[in-house]
Amino acid sequence: MRLFSSLCLLLLALLSVVSGRSAVGDRVLVILEDESQKGLYSKFWADLEDRDFKLSFESPRNEQLSLFRHGQLAYEHLILTPPKSKGYGPTLTPKILLDYVNAGGNVLLGLSSESGTPSAVSSLLLEFDISLSPDKHSIVVDHFNYDKVSAAEKHDVLLVERPGQLRPDVVNFFGGEGTLAVPRAVGQTLGPAIPLIAPILKAPMTAYAYNPGEEAQSVEEPFATGSQLNIVSAMQARNSARFTVLGSLEMLQDKWFGATVQLPGGKTSKTVNQEFVKQLTEWTFQEVGVLKVFSVQHYQITTASEPSQNTTQIWEYNPEMYRIKNDVKFSIEIGQYDRTHYVPFVVPDTDALQLEFTMLSPFHRLPLTPSTTTDNSTIYSTTFTTPDQHGIFAFKVNYKRPFLTPIEERHQVTVRHFAHDEWPRSWAITGAWPWVGGLWSVIVGFLLFVLLWLYSEPPKEEIERRRALSVSTS
Repeated sequence: MRLFSSLCLLLLALLSVVSGRSAVGDRVLVILEDESQKGLYSKFWADLEDRDFKLSFESPRNEQLSLFRHGQLAYEHLILTPPKSKGYGPTLTPKILLDYVNAGGNVLLGLSSESGTPSAVSSLLLEFDISLSPDKHSIVVDHFNYDKVSAAEKHDVLLVERPGQLRPDVVNFFGGEGTLAVPRAVGQTLGPAIPLIAPILKAPMTAYAYNPGEEAQSVEEPFATGSQLNIVSAMQARNSARFTVLGSLEMLQDKWFGATVQLPGGKTSKTVNQEFVKQLTEWTFQEVGVLKVFSVQHYQITTASEPSQNTTQIWEYNPEMYRIKNDVKFSIEIGQYDRTHYVPFVVPDTDALQLEFTMLSPFHRLPLTPSTTTDNSTIYSTTFTTPDQHGIFAFKVNYKRPFLTPIEERHQVTVRHFAHDEWPRSWAITGAWPWVGGLWSVIVGFLLFVLLWLYSEPPKEEIERRRALSVSTS
C-alpha cells in the first residue's frame, strides 16, 4: 500500500512538472500594496493563470513574507509593482532581492512615474548597472509620437513600434507588427560595462525624460534623450536568472490591451500591448530562450589499417588522456525550451557555435556544425587533430548571447607525447633513407676491408726480400 501511494505521489509530481509552462517552476508572487488596483490588471492575471502559473498576492507590509523557505526558493517568479512608500519594507530589501536573483529567481519590476521611484529601487537597479533619473517623478515624453486621444496636452503616452532584432546574431523573442502604447514611462539607461544587460524596448528618437514638476518651459539638461532611453530593459545573470525592468506598469492594465490610439497625423490603430506583455513574461519567467546541454562527448577516432575492418574505429568515450597528433571528435547535444517542452536548438545563420581546444590560449577554435537532430535536441560536432604540444588542455564551449541562457562547458584532458613503442621505425620514414643507407654502406665497406685484409696474401718476391733483409741485419 505504501509503495502504491508513493508511486501515485511520484506520478502527480511528474504531471505537475509537465503541466507547467516554465522551465523552472510555476509559483509566482505578486507584490501589490494597494489591493484595489488588482482589478485594473485582470486580463494580465488571467493570461498568467491560463499558462498554468499559480499566483499569490501579498502586500510588502506583511511581516511574515519571505522569498525563501527552508533555504530554498518559496517562489520561482516575482512581480514587483511600484510601492507608494519609500520602499518594499524590511522583507524585500535590495539585499534580499539580490539574494533571490543569485538563487535563481526571476523578477519582473514595474515602474510608474505617478507613484515615483523610491531610492531603494534605484539602488537595487544600480547593482545591475541600470540607472534611473535622479528625479523620482521623471517621465518620458515625446511631442511627435504620442496618443492624441489620451495625451493631447501632456504627450506622456508614447506610441512605439514593437522592437526589432537587437543584433544579427540575437534571436528576437519580442518582435512582431503593431503599435505599443506606453503611458507615463520611467526611462532607464544601461551601463556599457556589463554584457549581461540588454535593452528590449527603446524610446523613439524624439523622446526625452524630464520632471513634470519643474516650471521651466524648456528642459536644458534632460536625463537622457532618444535611443539612450530604454522603456523595457533586461538583465540575465550567469545562473540564468532573469530580471526585467518595465518602465510603465500601466502597459499591463486592461484599458491598454487592444485600445484604440491616434497618432498626431490622424491615423488610428489598435494597440498590441497584450501580445507584447505575453512575450515579455514568457521570456522573464523562462518559458522561452532556455538552453540545456544534454550531453557532451569526445573520443579518439582512427582509420582502420585493413580493408576488411570498419573505416573508422572509436576508442573509449570521454577519456582523460590523448596523445599528440590524435584525431579527435567532439560533440555536444543542446536543446531549447519552448513553452512546454524542449525542441532542437538551431543556431542563427548569422551566428556560430564554436569549440575551443585551449591550454593557456586556444590552439584550435573550430565551428560546431549540426550532425544529428532528435525530437528534443540538436547534436553539434567537429573533428580535429590534437596539437604537437603536450600539457593540460580543455574542451571549451562558451556560447553567450542576449536573451538566451549561457552555455559554458569545460572538460579538461591531458595530452601526452609519443610512447617509446609508438614512434615509427626508421625504415618507415622516407626522409631517413639516405642516413640509413650511409650507415649500412660504412658497415659493409668495413667488413669488405677486413675480409680483404685477412685473405689477401703478399707476393712471394716481397716475402723473400724481407726474409733476406732480416738475416743480413742479424
